[in-house]
Amino acid sequence: MPEIDIRITGRAGRITMTRPKALNAMTYDMCMAIDTALRNWREDDAVDLVIFDAEGEKAFCAGGDIAQLYATGIKGDYEFGRTFWRDEYRLNALIFEYPKPVVSFLQGFTMGGGVGIGCHGSHRVVGENSQIALPECSIGLVPDVGSTLMLALAPGRLGEYLGTTGHRMGPGDAIFAGFADRFIPIEQWADLIEMLEVSGNVEILEQHSTTPPDSELRELQAEIDVLFDGETLGDILNALRHSDQDTSSAAMKQMGRNSPLSMACTVEILHRLRGPSLTLRKALELEYRYTFRAMEHGDFLEGIRAQIIDKDRNPRWQFADQSVPTVAVSKMLQPLCTDTLTFEEE
Repeated sequence: MPEIDIRITGRAGRITMTRPKALNAMTYDMCMAIDTALRNWREDDAVDLVIFDAEGEKAFCAGGDIAQLYATGIKGDYEFGRTFWRDEYRLNALIFEYPKPVVSFLQGFTMGGGVGIGCHGSHRVVGENSQIALPECSIGLVPDVGSTLMLALAPGRLGEYLGTTGHRMGPGDAIFAGFADRFIPIEQWADLIEMLEVSGNVEILEQHSTTPPDSELRELQAEIDVLFDGETLGDILNALRHSDQDTSSAAMKQMGRNSPLSMACTVEILHRLRGPSLTLRKALELEYRYTFRAMEHGDFLEGIRAQIIDKDRNPRWQFADQSVPTVAVSKMLQPLCTDTLTFEEE
């Protein structure tokens, strides 16, 4: 079975991920196939809109397929990973800037690279079992694929909380935090996709949208805003350690599993991005500074070893005491000069 099914049905360009046993993890070939299709359909008058969906109930896309990244990186070959991330980020920008409606149906897990495919379109649909998360710090990366744009725009300090803990958002949380737009019960999705294919009219989504479940994050936001308001990771951890709230202990437990360097860089990225000059391209360029260096200088290979390869869940992180020097953050996020991420079309 192919990894992805790309076709035109009626008035719709259709992209269906077909790796349900692998939780529809995104490979480099899948990324490039999507990129080619979107560029072809952009000027095609027969295509009124694009629909992303995926096979299986468990996941829309649980992230990038990191096994090949590890296999090349552990041999000292960092170019495959850098090329993967560069081209993936260009695809994320293409989806975000697409001139036609892009509708994504996000069942089950949408994580990491899945966020980059599913959460940059114009119409993002979640259902009862949707869970959206950015767990990159647990493998020595930072939230990427343009997700730092949404984290920087999320209410209050939810961006720092979601980025450093990897908290899983249900459908209500995802809409509140800005990662999804509308809630539609999953049992309606098949008929709704068929109507979109026939009509090419994205406005019918509004007719089927219903009130989403309550958002836990909405209830916790005031508390999170106080705890995650620090300038650095150290400030945040200090606030958490001196709090006796349940939110604090749960957050510290989640953060205790993650790469301190990754979390410190995540906080710094969000602080750099916030402001009137925030754009997706700026977010992607800053993320790429980190991922470009992640294998050679970061914790990425060790994170994959501990979680995926040896599965001992005992990563040997840099700065294991969670005290990350400012200079270490600066080195990971300094400009790449000739290797800077650009968005020209080849």
